[in-house]
Amino acid sequence: MLIVLTSEKKIQNEAALLNQLFEEGLEVLHLRKPSFSVDEYRRLLNEIDPRFYNRVMIHQFHDLCTEFVLKGIHIQEQPRIDLQERLEGYVSIYMSEGFKVSSSFHDPKVLKECDINFDYHLLSPVFSSISKKGYEGKGFDVNSITKEIIGMGGVNADTIPEVFKLGYSGIGVLGGVWNSENPIHSFKEINQQYNKVYL
Repeated sequence: MLIVLTSEKKIQNEAALLNQLFEEGLEVLHLRKPSFSVDEYRRLLNEIDPRFYNRVMIHQFHDLCTEFVLKGIHIQEQPRIDLQERLEGYVSIYMSEGFKVSSSFHDPKVLKECDINFDYHLLSPVFSSISKKGYEGKGFDVNSITKEIIGMGGVNADTIPEVFKLGYSGIGVLGGVWNSENPIHSFKEINQQYNKVYL
């Protein structure tokens, strides 16, 4: 699975760029805008071609998942911890309606011991982050964990082969796309390398 996370910042013509990424073969988009209000999320979703809603996972305002019939919801690490004993019920509500549910982790041990059966797990940082300064890579090897794990942090066209050697079943990209002068071109390069290594 190849996932692109949106930039945290507002980007000019963002919806047009996102639609273009989908046209170029993007499998899954994680819509993550920590500073956005629910109305700003709604506005951006309204500008995305509805044909692609089934490829969008939303990080905040999970009710929008049902409103727009998206692919599913993503539960970030702190909200997952905050939900405590309510987590299982919260996850099962969405899963019972046919939505996917994923979550973020920063420690392979916590991921391995998590009792909730998420559809997939984002684990970071595998390599030193492109988008966050000082976020050093840990080179997590997950070959011994039998869950679906997506490697994130410092992933670009050059690091993809190493991600799969470490046992990941997919990649998540943020800075590798949005920190480049031409996000579409960068995505195409990453996607090409991903298909070469993974398929």
